[in-house]
Amino acid sequence: HAIVFCSYSGRARQMAAAERATTIVSTKGRVILPKAIREALRWKAGTRLAVESRGDAVLLKPVPVFAKTRPEDVFGSLFFDGPPKSVEEMGQGFTEEPDAAE
Repeated sequence: HAIVFCSYSGRARQMAAAERATTIVSTKGRVILPKAIREALRWKAGTRLAVESRGDAVLLKPVPVFAKTRPEDVFGSLFFDGPPKSVEEMGQGFTEEPDAAE
């Protein structure tokens, strides 16, 4: 059986010393990841990990803070009551100073 650690940071060389580290599964199913591995992968306390069973191994991967979205998933999600704005009008909204009354 094996535990496979995965990261998007590409720090495989730094993990060489930690690859042979061992840990114990507690009665509550908790596993402490060795400090060298956590540091090499930049996994700090509170890092959310996806856990996947891979035959006789377990794969741990960091879960992105924000879910991936596509423009079509969020298009029209903000309410606007009025006529459509032109690209020029939208651009002016970024360059003009706000009114003092607002």
